[in-house]
Amino acid sequence: MLRAAAAPLKQRSSQVWRYGALAGAGLAVASSIALADEAEHGLHPAEYPWPHAGFFSSYDHKSIRRGFQVYQQVCSTCHSLELIHFRDLVGVSHTEDEAKELAANIEVTDGPNEEGEMFDRPGKLSDKLPSPYANENHARYANGGAYPPDLSLITKARHDGQNYVYALLMGYREPPAGVTVREGLYYNPYFPGGAIAMPKMLNDEGVEYDDGTPASEAQQAKDVVTFLSWAAEPEHDDRKLMGAKWIASLSVVLLTTIYYKRFRWSPIKSRRLIVDVVN
Repeated sequence: MLRAAAAPLKQRSSQVWRYGALAGAGLAVASSIALADEAEHGLHPAEYPWPHAGFFSSYDHKSIRRGFQVYQQVCSTCHSLELIHFRDLVGVSHTEDEAKELAANIEVTDGPNEEGEMFDRPGKLSDKLPSPYANENHARYANGGAYPPDLSLITKARHDGQNYVYALLMGYREPPAGVTVREGLYYNPYFPGGAIAMPKMLNDEGVEYDDGTPASEAQQAKDVVTFLSWAAEPEHDDRKLMGAKWIASLSVVLLTTIYYKRFRWSPIKSRRLIVDVVN
């Protein structure tokens, strides 16, 4: 009788061990897949509390100005902003006179003139921000075959764009044990593949802000990402303001509708009519 009772118990124990082994194998496979995905697509960035991410929040325009300074002094040596003109800065990060002064500091090839020749002239508000390279081939030749992407839409062109760009700028470190990076590349776990051709560009006090803000590495990364977010969505503040106006207007319409439904139409709809057919 004891033997009969022990047989099902032994069978049940073997099933538990079998399921445990299968679960362990499944976790091992899932872990290896996750590691392979991380190596291929890069480490997923954290979620950072951007001040303009709220439903009714707008850009920090002082941060946009500082971010433009970081782009101009650091990023513009390799990256372009093809969709941004000097006039776009007016009223956002600079006054009109400041934007005109920035534009006048560059020379733009224009023409042809009356003689059919091209000529150089000082920049105007209608000109684009200058590109560091004449074309893609020139850019690749100057960067060992790597092509620095245009940054106009970078926060929209990358998954979780703002968080990704910030994490990428702050993510440079020494490769862990067992990971080798070939010469000319730099280890960054947030970049797909873990090896990026762009060296670490931001350092504490790498720029001197005009407003006196301490230029730590994290502050520079935050400001330039804010600037690039604005470059990708310059209509951001206007869109949110228009949305707030529509919400306010529709709220008034809704309250008016409820009032007329409850206090004007409802008594008429629910009143009782008695028809005296005799008289």
